[in-house]
Amino acid sequence: MERGSDKVSVKLDEQMKHETQGLVRSGRSTHAEEWKDPEPVGEDQPDADLAPEGTLVGGVPEGMSPDDVEGRAELASFLGKSAYPMVRTQILDLVIERNAPERVIDLVRRLPAGTQFHNANEIWTAVGGSVEGDRF
Repeated sequence: MERGSDKVSVKLDEQMKHETQGLVRSGRSTHAEEWKDPEPVGEDQPDADLAPEGTLVGGVPEGMSPDDVEGRAELASFLGKSAYPMVRTQILDLVIERNAPERVIDLVRRLPAGTQFHNANEIWTAVGGSVEGDRF
C-alpha cells in the first residue's frame, strides 16, 4: 500500500500526527507551562509564522475578517483572563503595565468610560471590531 512516506512506520506516523494535532488545529503553542514554549525570535530576527504565505487562511470565523481575528487576539493577549470585570481605566492601566504596543493602547483609549467589560469580545466590539456569529 502506498502511504506517501517510507521514512517511518504507519504506527509511528499516527503517533506523530496525534502529538502535533493541537498545534496544527490551534495555530499556537499548546503547552500549559510557559517555560516549555520555545523562545521568541530575537529583536534583530524576522518574526516566524506558522503560515508564512498568509495567516488565518481558511480559519476565519463567519462574521469576522482576518484583521478582526488578529486584532482581537492581540488585544486579548495583553488582557489575560482573570481580571474581569473591568472598566476603561483598569483596562488602560493593565495594557500599559504589560507593555502593549501603541496600537493596542490607542484602541483601549477609545473605550467608553464607565462601562464594565466582562471579556475580550465585549472590549473588541466596543472599539468597533466584529466577532463571530452565534455559536450553537
